[in-house]
Amino acid sequence: MRFFLIRHGRTNWNSEGRYQGVIDVPLDEVGKKQAELLAKSLKCVTIDKVWSSPLSRAKETAWYISQEHGCPLEVHEGLTEISHGEWEGKYAHEVKALWPELYDLWYKEPQKVKMPSGETLEEVANRAKGALEFILGEGKDPVAVVTHDAVIKVLLCHFLELPLAKFWSFHVANCSVTMIERKGKEFCIYLLGERPWASNRYDWEKQAGL
Repeated sequence: MRFFLIRHGRTNWNSEGRYQGVIDVPLDEVGKKQAELLAKSLKCVTIDKVWSSPLSRAKETAWYISQEHGCPLEVHEGLTEISHGEWEGKYAHEVKALWPELYDLWYKEPQKVKMPSGETLEEVANRAKGALEFILGEGKDPVAVVTHDAVIKVLLCHFLELPLAKFWSFHVANCSVTMIERKGKEFCIYLLGERPWASNRYDWEKQAGL
């Protein structure tokens, strides 16, 4: 069974280096164009259904894909981005100033961090895996799953049987596609973080608030 994991298009907060989490920040104009181009690039493949996080930046990205393919779009709460708690809305440099030790730990040993009033990676992984099992259990093949940076990274750790300590081993750019095939209980990654719409696929915007 084949499925596509897609990160939503860019938002102003992505560009500014703010932590978004579960705050519902919409796509900016660049993000809308990314989503439109991505949807057109996916016309060469079959997609039977599109699933999305409930946050608007993901839903709007998913909408472009569903429109291009003429297929249904549904939402699953388990695909929501990690809750950054009290970090949300703040710039990376503000978080570093307010929680210096926790900020450093987040980038060194992210599996040990529970953000103030937020989530751990283990909590995100558990709900994301549950959401994916539900989606794949429907039997639609292939499907597009539009979600967020942290969700995709914890799922990649799951697919490759890596500990969550390896969370930062992956870079998942805005509006990138990761193509997976599940064969029984095994997962095979055919594409990782590909941006078929980009004029330069070997360079991307650096983001601080993740």
